[in-house]
Amino acid sequence: MKIAVFPGSFDPITSGHVDLVKRALPLFDKIIVAIGVNSQKKYLFDLDQRLSWLEDVFKDEPKIEIGQFEGLTAHYCKRINSNYLLRGLRNASDFDYEKTISQLNSIVGDDLETLFLISRPAFSHISSTIVREIIKGGGDASPFLPESVKV
Repeated sequence: MKIAVFPGSFDPITSGHVDLVKRALPLFDKIIVAIGVNSQKKYLFDLDQRLSWLEDVFKDEPKIEIGQFEGLTAHYCKRINSNYLLRGLRNASDFDYEKTISQLNSIVGDDLETLFLISRPAFSHISSTIVREIIKGGGDASPFLPESVKV
């Protein structure tokens, strides 16, 4: 069975994340959208809220599961028998960063393979960081969020 993990903080999940996962569905038997929990990081939305959003956004997709983990993504993949990581690339700096991480994950994760999908132009400007700034500034972030995500 081909199982991919799409890891992230999803603080919050964006329309770009959703597009990426749905585009990858034909490539895998199952995709686990997993929140990586880092106790050192300060999140805008708590874990339960982020998990709830993921469950709601993907509720009609039988091939998608929601998960969470602490520690290294590569170790999580090994625990759940996933040999693939799914990552999105919006620009050249994303590529440089993600390439390095994928090479390290390949070593730490015993040949864990990373699949990169290029963001569609309609989503390439969206990041959770920018969406959080819009929210914190009192702006309307709804154009960048899945319809069911209300902030």
